[in-house]
Amino acid sequence: MVAKSVKKYFPAADQVASHPMLKWLGPMLTRPTLWHFNRRSIALGLAIGVFWGLLIPLAQIPFAAVMAILLRANLPVVVASTLVTNPFTFAPVYFLAYQVGLGVLGVESGEVSEDVLAEQVQQISLTSTDWISRIAEIGAPLFTGLFIFAFVGSILCYVTILLVWRVIVMWKQRKRRRLRS
Repeated sequence: MVAKSVKKYFPAADQVASHPMLKWLGPMLTRPTLWHFNRRSIALGLAIGVFWGLLIPLAQIPFAAVMAILLRANLPVVVASTLVTNPFTFAPVYFLAYQVGLGVLGVESGEVSEDVLAEQVQQISLTSTDWISRIAEIGAPLFTGLFIFAFVGSILCYVTILLVWRVIVMWKQRKRRRLRS
């Protein structure tokens, strides 16, 4: 019942396969396993989408869609769940990931005031290689934190969907048994 009410908001497989930009993927996109709403495909789709949505800042949907095709997960759920990072959640997620990465790597974060940061930015010219070292300095803790968030978040999503789905099925079975007796 829930699957039917949610399914009406997603496009049909043939609509997606006939889209001008996706025609070259046509036969792959019409596979029924990519459009089924069952426990495994929804849980796997959410896990894949959250993983890629948290792991990389750009081109999340193509990476997640390829993985969905390979693992036969629900494609609409994969695409929708990559939006876990969006313009509203991007800054807090990346800030927290950076802090977690600093903690895991054991790196001391230097408290930088706006004045010091502005001075450093003025000193770095675009032709200098200093900006590359600064990005590398930020990158290791950030991507460590993002990988941890993506890995843990995807596993939690997968397990949560499986458990919630099972609880709902058990609840419906009990309800049917009570109605019969």
